[in-house]
Amino acid sequence: MSLWHVISTTIVWMVLVVAVFVINNLPGKIVTSIVLGLVHVRLFVIYHDYQHGAILKQSKIIRAFMFVFGLLMLSPPSVWKRSHNHHHKNNAKLYGASIGSYPVMTTKDYAEAPFLRRLQYRLARHPLFIGLGYVTVFFLGMCIRPLFLNPKRHWDAVFALIVHATIYVGLAWIDPSNIVYVMVIPMAVAAGMGSYLFYAQHNFPSVELKIGRDWTHVQAALKSSSFIRMSRLFHWFTANIGYHHIHHLNHNIPFYKLPKAMAAIKELKTPGVTSLLPWDVYKCLRLKLWDVERNKLVTFAFARRQQRAAV
Repeated sequence: MSLWHVISTTIVWMVLVVAVFVINNLPGKIVTSIVLGLVHVRLFVIYHDYQHGAILKQSKIIRAFMFVFGLLMLSPPSVWKRSHNHHHKNNAKLYGASIGSYPVMTTKDYAEAPFLRRLQYRLARHPLFIGLGYVTVFFLGMCIRPLFLNPKRHWDAVFALIVHATIYVGLAWIDPSNIVYVMVIPMAVAAGMGSYLFYAQHNFPSVELKIGRDWTHVQAALKSSSFIRMSRLFHWFTANIGYHHIHHLNHNIPFYKLPKAMAAIKELKTPGVTSLLPWDVYKCLRLKLWDVERNKLVTFAFARRQQRAAV
């Protein structure tokens, strides 16, 4: 079953790449390019499952394919595994390091922080930072920054940059008119979508954060990881990553079994819920700071009002 999902998705991906070159009318080219970006998302979630060891971990062919795909997506395996494994072990810890996740500050800590730290925090959680994930999260965050921190450990980040640059140079040499449709739009769609999904999975109105001994793996999965309600088509494009509370409970469950797990187990049916509808996206993106007294994420505006009222 896992192999079928990898092969079938890769075929769809390759067909769309060819279609972008073949289609001549601009609207068709743009639509195909966007769909290609969405299929990038599906393949990336499959890559994510492979890195967890949930699928095909014994296959050398798949290992080679996933390695190349990770480089193509500016997500070198060494960087992804380090940051994502840390995220799974520390999800929803209020004072845990924000490796592999968006930072969260309390209203008090933010009010007392120096200007540059507040600015850095605001930028990291700004909608433009999330939407421009191709540059901010993947190019800078997953490739450039790790090379500065530990170039020996993250040598594959160099290869990711080389592979990416080679594709751009090759397209510029062979068919420069298709650079936008083969690379820029699909990668921007995939990275922006992926960055937002990761944000909404752990920054939603009913999320719970814990400190120290109050933190448990089960609580962090079921109360601090969301279920993102989508259409069947978008659940396909995102390889069921919206069932994120189940994934955090047990990351060894393959993505295609997550809906069945939720349907079969009563305790999995009442997670915190959000969706990709504009209003729900807006509500998630507004959440900026953790209010310890109210035990919830609040907006910057709410925090300012509370601070003024306390003076």
